[in-house]
Amino acid sequence: MTDGRSYRFTHAISRTPANSITKGLRAAEAGDPDPATFLAEHKAYVEALRETGAEVTVLDPLEAFPDSVFVEDAALCVGGKAIALRPGAPSRFGETAAIRPALEAVIGDVIDLDGDGFVDGGDILVTEHEALVGLSARTDAAGCAALEPILASLGYTLRQVNTPPEILHFKTECGLLDAETIFATKALAATGCFAGYRVIEAPVGEEAVANLIRFNDTVFISSGHPRTRDLLTAKGYKVVDLSTGEAAKVDGGLSCMSLRFSIPQ
Repeated sequence: MTDGRSYRFTHAISRTPANSITKGLRAAEAGDPDPATFLAEHKAYVEALRETGAEVTVLDPLEAFPDSVFVEDAALCVGGKAIALRPGAPSRFGETAAIRPALEAVIGDVIDLDGDGFVDGGDILVTEHEALVGLSARTDAAGCAALEPILASLGYTLRQVNTPPEILHFKTECGLLDAETIFATKALAATGCFAGYRVIEAPVGEEAVANLIRFNDTVFISSGHPRTRDLLTAKGYKVVDLSTGEAAKVDGGLSCMSLRFSIPQ
């Protein structure tokens, strides 16, 4: 029996995008995001999370850190605790310290990683009882080794998997639909990393939609993927589209823009 703790949340933390987002990291050039449009998309995103019944804390923008809107990479909130991560991109090294006060205010004490390894939250897919952590350009084996005992103390095992080199983050191409089901691109599913789970593959040509999020009773997907919407709706999921066009220009998506968690009552 599972309790849905991997997708039922009471709270979220998000951060308003800074104007410096135009300097954000990206693997390929797709033009600079427009700050005003990004802000509008972000406000719609936050409002959608609130409509699920969650309390959403929105932090002020950090101009010194262009990618700081992607709060998921700086911390992992799981098991009623916050874990301070160590993002792998040098330009993001200060983001964890910047978000710590909010984590302490909303969740409480923050657990730090030991050692010098790196872990980006975008490489961690948390299910009911384990965390799948993909090794990538931003997450290394030393970071996984430091994270493993922390997760164990919170009742989770860590499954280390290899993210194909052409994929920035593990969750760029996968997302959790429910306790037993993962949505993923065919390429990522073919690696065998989801053994033990039911996998629904993204329709060909709609691979960019794989970074979806399940938040309470709603599955949020990036707009512009009608076949995915129809596929998931037919399988019984409540699907809501959100525009992420500006985030995509700097390799961001739905999961990146919030830390989602429950505070024990």
